[in-house]
Amino acid sequence: MRSFHLPWFRINTKTDSTKITQSLFVLFGIFFLQTVLAADPVVIKFSHVLAASTPKGMAAEKFKELAESYTKGSVRVEVYPNGQLYKDRDEMVALQLGAVQMLAPSLSKFGPLGIRDFEIFDMPYMFPNKTTLYRVMDGKIGANLIAKLESKGIKGLAYWDNGFKQMSANKPLRNAEDFKGLKMRIQSSKALDAQMRVLGASPQVMPFSEVYAALKNGEVNGTENTLSNFQSQKIYEVQKHMTLSDHGYLGYAVIVNKTFWEGLKPDIRAQLEKAMAEATRYERRIAQEENENALEKLRATGKTEIYILPNESRRIWQQALLPVHDQFAEVVGRGTIQAVYKIAAEVEKEEKLNKDNNSSAKAKK
Repeated sequence: MRSFHLPWFRINTKTDSTKITQSLFVLFGIFFLQTVLAADPVVIKFSHVLAASTPKGMAAEKFKELAESYTKGSVRVEVYPNGQLYKDRDEMVALQLGAVQMLAPSLSKFGPLGIRDFEIFDMPYMFPNKTTLYRVMDGKIGANLIAKLESKGIKGLAYWDNGFKQMSANKPLRNAEDFKGLKMRIQSSKALDAQMRVLGASPQVMPFSEVYAALKNGEVNGTENTLSNFQSQKIYEVQKHMTLSDHGYLGYAVIVNKTFWEGLKPDIRAQLEKAMAEATRYERRIAQEENENALEKLRATGKTEIYILPNESRRIWQQALLPVHDQFAEVVGRGTIQAVYKIAAEVEKEEKLNKDNNSSAKAKK
């Protein structure tokens, strides 16, 4: 009796031909199944807690569109807005466990995660303009901060923008003293906590999804947020006064589960990075536009009195809140704060030079 061996089974030359045929069908079935599975797209669940109509929500959809196009269907992005999958308190843990692959949490979320350096973005009047802000985000400071996420099993891909924050309450907020005794909702951030305490207010940490109801029932008296968030979440229905203070900043970091990201094929990662870079440029552009549009919509409701903080009052607010910078110098790094100050001074000098040059050019005409 002669026999020969294959890796999967032993065939005897006297074996019934029907059994051989059946074995070949099994092998073919395994090969076919492996081929089908290999063709299945990689699924990225992108969860966030804001409305789809916000800059973050629209940029998430833009990334989905670009990612699926650039990978030619090898990746499918499922976007879940408004905390449909996970709320503020749970989304970061869900990402670390791999229950979702991508988030865009506010930068304030990383302090409670143990990376207190990110609280540089929560410090009041730290960034005088968007030019300074973007140079910080897109430069060495931003890169160093993003790199620190990897120790938590997180890979940072980009910084997204939602603009400068304004103050609101059911009483006018004209002077720093007007905050005394107010219960002000904040995100979970020690720097934001310190900011409100310096103003004499009582900070109340609360998930974003609960803010409207808390303002309505008087659990809190006021809050801080960007114009687009005030408008999209209808905060104007439960706040009678808003002060355009630009006192703080609200931004996001787009992050992915590190193990998931590193497990992707290099060519897929490259296409996703390309899609993210393009989506980020789009997001930053529409963030400015959406905040401008939101201001007009808020004014049109007539439900909230909007007060523009004069320059002199703004300087007084800045002086009142400056102690927060000193208080957190050791937390976020005194050198980091000084580096931001330096970038801001450079931008101010450049803007002044451009203004002078434009004035000279006009004078020669």
